[in-house]
Amino acid sequence: MEKGYIHIYTGNGKGKTTAALGLSMRAVCAGKKVYFGQFIKGMEYNETKAIEYLPNFEIHQFGKDCFIYNDPTDKDIKRAKEGLEICKEVLSSGEYDVVVLDELNIALYYKLFFVDDVLDILKNKSPKVEVIITGRYAPKELIEFADLVTEMKEIKHYYQKGIIAREGIER
Repeated sequence: MEKGYIHIYTGNGKGKTTAALGLSMRAVCAGKKVYFGQFIKGMEYNETKAIEYLPNFEIHQFGKDCFIYNDPTDKDIKRAKEGLEICKEVLSSGEYDVVVLDELNIALYYKLFFVDDVLDILKNKSPKVEVIITGRYAPKELIEFADLVTEMKEIKHYYQKGIIAREGIER
């Protein structure tokens, strides 16, 4: 790619991480190299097994577990900041064609790090790297900086009927 663009998938609807995973698979199938960094998440989701099936796909989690029902701990903040530093190196290295910053918007929402830090990293990324940022509550500054913004809007969801996350579909 001559120029890498910055995508944001945000909103309260399902499908942000799923869309990023779909784009990642498409990129790998086109011979591109993908780095998928997951903020907040530390639990075993099935996408963490993708490295067994997809060449040129790498995934790392920068969370302990899912704390969104509690306040983040010092360990949560430390892991998120360490993850952001790793992603900074990945983005500037030129080694990857696509870099996904999954749930980065949620990390910003919980103030695990700050939007100015993210903008500085994005401004200094390798020019050919395509970046996908996911998560609810994308901040206005990031939306303005991005090249593509998609909002997933929940119209109806079976969670409202008590259906829990299903293996291979939501996790």
